[in-house]
Order: sequence, then structure tokens, then C-alpha cells
Amino acid sequence: MEVQILFLYLSLFILSLNFFFQNVKPRLSRLLQPSFETRVKAAILSRKEVAEFLESPIVEEEEKEEEEVYQEGIGTISISTFDFDPYMTSKTESVNKALDEAIPLGEPLKIHEAMRYAILAAGKRVRPILCLASCELVGGQENAAMPAACAVEMIHTMSLIKDDLPCMDNDDLRRGRPTTHKVYGEGVAILSGGALLSLAFEHMTTADISPERMVWAVRELARSIGTRGLVAGQAMDISSEGLDLNEVGLEHLEFIHVHKTAVLLETAAVLGAIIGGGSNEEIENVRKFARCIGLLFQVVDDILDETKSSEELGKTAGKDQIAGKLTYPKMLGLEKSKEFVKRLTRDARQHLQGFSSEKVAPLVALTNFIANRNK
Repeated sequence: MEVQILFLYLSLFILSLNFFFQNVKPRLSRLLQPSFETRVKAAILSRKEVAEFLESPIVEEEEKEEEEVYQEGIGTISISTFDFDPYMTSKTESVNKALDEAIPLGEPLKIHEAMRYAILAAGKRVRPILCLASCELVGGQENAAMPAACAVEMIHTMSLIKDDLPCMDNDDLRRGRPTTHKVYGEGVAILSGGALLSLAFEHMTTADISPERMVWAVRELARSIGTRGLVAGQAMDISSEGLDLNEVGLEHLEFIHVHKTAVLLETAAVLGAIIGGGSNEEIENVRKFARCIGLLFQVVDDILDETKSSEELGKTAGKDQIAGKLTYPKMLGLEKSKEFVKRLTRDARQHLQGFSSEKVAPLVALTNFIANRNK
């Protein structure tokens, strides 16, 4: 009898363990994952050491030594021999083809024309390419991540349409041609932006991945564009116009750009890693990498706005200065901003340590492209 009772208790214990690992543990893991707010806060706090960096000049010899160690860590040969231009051309063509197919002409005709006008303009496609490269980094295939890549570009284009409106940044030029509202009117522009936002989520759900990963991806994308993402950054940007530099600090400026620009670049990379089947550790490393290049993208954008012409940029140059917006050159000065670019570039690369040198090469090259772009 005692043996039977012992066997019964043992069976119950095993069944309880099985129930825990099958049902309770996954839910606990999701609950214990850092919230979006915590991750954003961490992104801002993690950059506080930048204040010390800005107080003293970068020592060139130290930079060179750090770079050599980094290159040795992820494979110098694969990266130095990687041909980035054909890679970008091939990925851009694939993205453009997918976007063209995703938004065919239909009724209402004006709305679809405006959507296609805005999204099929000659953009750099950095966000969708980042999504595809991150998917391949963790072992996934391009075709699996393409719906998400297109979704990110749809949302990015939506944000540009709205940013350019008279009630926002009031811009007449985007991607080398008149802004959407200048061609189709404000009403159609606003509606086309809303349509792109809606289509982004619909289109992303066509990806062939598990329901759990799809829900994860949808949640990531939704959070990145609301009051804890793009909207938060845009709202803070508007309310900060004309502020005295003595009233704000670097953290204030960084909050704007982490939310307004960096968050969508970060999300693009994270979506790729989720869809590609990356582990939690791999996804978080990709997130940290993309957070750095997201901020890097904006710092370079601020520098270009001050140093390039409208013809060179394909959009109105100097508009941030005219609007009294907070920018890195305005707060730090041009030279310090350029030094900040170098710092962020090195930080981004460091987060790619541990990945395959062959698969990481496109992301390293993409980082260099963002840091050294001229428009």
C-alpha cells in the first residue's frame, strides 16, 4: 500500500512538473520580460555615459585599438571582403517589388495612388533591409521576413506623410519630389497615411510563422508607433520647438530621437529576429544593436540637415534650424556630434559579437552605410 501511495505522489509530482513547463513557465517568461517602457528607459539610461564621453575628446589611438579588437572578434576577413553595394541593390529591388505587389491600384483610386506615390518613391529602404538582414542573421529566410519588412516601410512612409503636413513640420519636399499633401491635398494625404498603417498590420500577418511569434511581432510593431514610440517622439519634438538650450539636457533630446526615429529601426531589426526564429538572447542582442544604429541614424540626419543642400538631400535642408528644433549639432556642436557618430558606430558593432562573421557582415556594412551616408 505504501509503495502504491508513493507511486501515486510521484506520478502527481511528474504531472505537476509537466503542467508547469507546458503552461505556467511560458507565461511567466513573458511576464518577466522587460516591458517596453523599461527597455526604452534602459536605452536612455544606457547612454548616460555619453555625457562623460562628450566632456573629453576621443583619443584616436584608442579608437584604432578598439576597432582592431572588434574586427578580430567577429571575423575581419568576411567583413572586409563583403561587397555591400550589390547587397543593397539586390535587397532594395526585392523590397520595392514586394511593396509594388502589396499595394495595387484599386478603389478609391486617389487613395491608392497617393499610397503608391509616397511609398514607391526612391527611399533608402534601410528599415526593411535591416529587418531582412536580422532575420538572416539568426538563420531565417528572406521570404519569411518580407511581409514584416514591407509593414515597417509602410509605417515609416505613413510617418513621413504626416510629418510633412502643414500642421506638423510643413515640408514641401520628400525623397526628391513634392510631398504627398502637395500633390494630392491634405485630406487624401491623411487618409492614405491611415490606410498604410492599417495595411501594414494586415500584410505582416501573411508571414508564414507560428501564431506565438506572430502575436509577439504584432505587439512589438504596435508598441513602437503609439504613445510609447513614434507618437511620443513626435509629440515631444513639437513641444520642444524653440526651447532654450539651458532648459533641456541631452536626455531630453535623446528621448525625442529614441522614440521618433530609433524605435522603428529597432523594431524592424527585432521583427526580423523574431520571424527568423532567434532565441531570446539573440533577439535582445539584435535589439541593442539596432537601438544604437537608430540613434546613429538620427545624429547623422541632424548633421546632414545642417551641412547639405536641399538638392543633395532630396528634402528641405535647414528646416530644423528654421523651426527651432532640438538637434545634436545645436546642443553639442558639429564636431562633437561627429564624434558621437563614431561612438555609436562602435557601440552598435560591439553588440554583434558572438554571431557568425559571415551572417553579421551585412549588418556591419549597413552600420557603416548609415554612419557615412550623405543624404
